[in-house]
Amino acid sequence: MATSFDLDLFVIGGGSGGVRAARVAAQGGAKVALAEESRMGGTCVIRGCVPKKLMVFASTVPGTLAEAAGYGWRVGAASFDWPVFRKKLHSELDRLEGIYRAGLVNAGVTIHDQRAVIADPHRVRLADGTEFTARHILVATGGRPFRAEIPGCESAMVSDDVFNLETLPKSILIIGGGYIASEFACVLAGLGVKVTQFYRGEQILRGFDGEARDLVAEGMRERGVDLRLGTTIEAAEEVEGGTRITASTGGAEVYEKVLLATGRVPNTHGMGLEEAGVKIGKAGEIVVNEYSQTDVPSIYAVGDVTGRIALTPVAIREGMAFVETVFGGNPTPVDHELVPSAVFTQPELGSVGLTEDEAGGRGPVEIYATSFRPMRSAFAGAPDRVLMKLVVETESRRVLGCHIVSPEAGELIQLAAVAVKMGATKEDFDRTCAVHPTMAEELVTMKMPVRRLG
Repeated sequence: MATSFDLDLFVIGGGSGGVRAARVAAQGGAKVALAEESRMGGTCVIRGCVPKKLMVFASTVPGTLAEAAGYGWRVGAASFDWPVFRKKLHSELDRLEGIYRAGLVNAGVTIHDQRAVIADPHRVRLADGTEFTARHILVATGGRPFRAEIPGCESAMVSDDVFNLETLPKSILIIGGGYIASEFACVLAGLGVKVTQFYRGEQILRGFDGEARDLVAEGMRERGVDLRLGTTIEAAEEVEGGTRITASTGGAEVYEKVLLATGRVPNTHGMGLEEAGVKIGKAGEIVVNEYSQTDVPSIYAVGDVTGRIALTPVAIREGMAFVETVFGGNPTPVDHELVPSAVFTQPELGSVGLTEDEAGGRGPVEIYATSFRPMRSAFAGAPDRVLMKLVVETESRRVLGCHIVSPEAGELIQLAAVAVKMGATKEDFDRTCAVHPTMAEELVTMKMPVRRLG
């Protein structure tokens, strides 16, 4: 006799991956419920990609005004009103949350606005004590900022807090060298905050192409970020007006705010996962197979909580593949190869495929690269430089990686990623006629390699 369940699917987590899986499964006829203890939309919509990108847009205006003067425009005095921007920002997030919620309701998903934990492989318990049984459980609880314990920095912010500041600080120290730390350094500097950034490593944006990292760091410094590499906090003390920080490289300074941006961790604590038999990795991530299934056959997980690739579009694709596998009868593994990404620093960095260092370890490769002042910046008298770079496998001629540092690099890399994903060769790029005058035309006009490796 078949076991009867209250639901076909219970989704824990209302971020991009969980919402997409719940909605599509319900549209296909499944009986679905979703629990979210915070706001619908998750990290991306509420405290990540979306509000951050809107802040990026706001922070680029001073550069645009400066450039305008270089083109003959007479620009008057301008100032930034954070409360006005913040009010409009939160109104937009409310609107987007409403869209996510309406999509679930219209698909027939039952929403529970409270925390949910796993009671056993087929049972979920809500914070109010209500329990539901489900044939399948999908965990999509995402991640959260890692808060490093630094004596004297107890009042330090994490990235979530930036969007809720009542007023912008006059000065801030950002700890970290990843994309979150570097993006916020550029954003806040562009909005008029005096920004200092400490990173213990030799260069920011570890994992990205070295040449691209160097150019981004150079551009950040030109825009006013006091970037200090090989530097950590030696001592910290909360004083009147902020926090007095002593750097490991010497010297002390008081910063009105301190932002800890030293990574993120999966939201798995206290969820009953291990008690139910789900394997948890060393970093707290849920261990899954290529179909996003855990060691417990009825429990699946998608998105940042799995510690795979922490990008919203990846979580959405994982959620879709889960639905196709479990409810579509078509086992669909998730393709995590050649996923493009962008870092919204100033300048932006777009990347897909292997870096020069990564490719150099797998056989002979050729590096095609050019760095130059684009026409727009040069005419305005700005020092900005851009980078266009291709990593090419010598034998097959296949383009293994593409790396761009430039304005709108995120937009450019999305299109380049199509060619790289299709397995385009250097000759395919060469056969493509250039669009002139553009920065991106350099991707199809580089004839001679600048380096050969392996």
